[in-house]
Amino acid sequence: MQTNAAGIPENLQKVRERIATAAIRSGRRPDDITLVVVSKTVDPVRVREAIAAGALDLGENYVQEAREKIAHIGENVPENAVNWHFIGHLQSNKARDAVRLFDLIQGVDSPRTAEEIGRQASKIGKLQGVLLEVNLAPDIATRAGVLPEHVAEQAARVAAVAGVELQGLMGVAPPGTAGGDSVRMHFRRLRTLFESLPAENRRVLSMGMSGDFEIAIEEGTTMVRVGSAIFGARN
Repeated sequence: MQTNAAGIPENLQKVRERIATAAIRSGRRPDDITLVVVSKTVDPVRVREAIAAGALDLGENYVQEAREKIAHIGENVPENAVNWHFIGHLQSNKARDAVRLFDLIQGVDSPRTAEEIGRQASKIGKLQGVLLEVNLAPDIATRAGVLPEHVAEQAARVAAVAGVELQGLMGVAPPGTAGGDSVRMHFRRLRTLFESLPAENRRVLSMGMSGDFEIAIEEGTTMVRVGSAIFGARN
């Protein structure tokens, strides 16, 4: 169940205004920031409302949920009207469905996963865009992603996989750091890692969510992932 104090179009507009303000404050253009509207656990009717309000990029965390939702939404929304992003942890056995559903797979945390994505993408003649996930909280055992000190090596291996196009990096700030200097430090480190990549792999830096996307913009992100500020809190 979701709670939603204001309407989705109004919330979406407020988020866009906040993005624009943070970008201008940082000497950047608002159009350089892509807003991915996180629609996990949100029913298709409400997702269509966001699309009608101008959401162009949607993010899902679970392949099975996304498959059903995308099919349902596709009955009422023109094909290719939106870009779908996979922003969760992708298991290799879900790669076949993921390459058929998503324009960009953000949660690639190993060359092995990239290789399976590449195999499945090659079967359908697709060059699958991916982001390498960086673990910004290595002290949390359950946190997925490549350790910062291994990014250069792992990124090179992912970029070499046939059927895969490495477009950049993604990361999630450690819990409890939203709004403070600590989250800024983590985002700054991720941006530094991103800037160290070869130019052809330096198209997308995905960091920042509902609680910290303005800081992420100030620190150089090109893509933010916002859900609860648009759809309301998820219970």
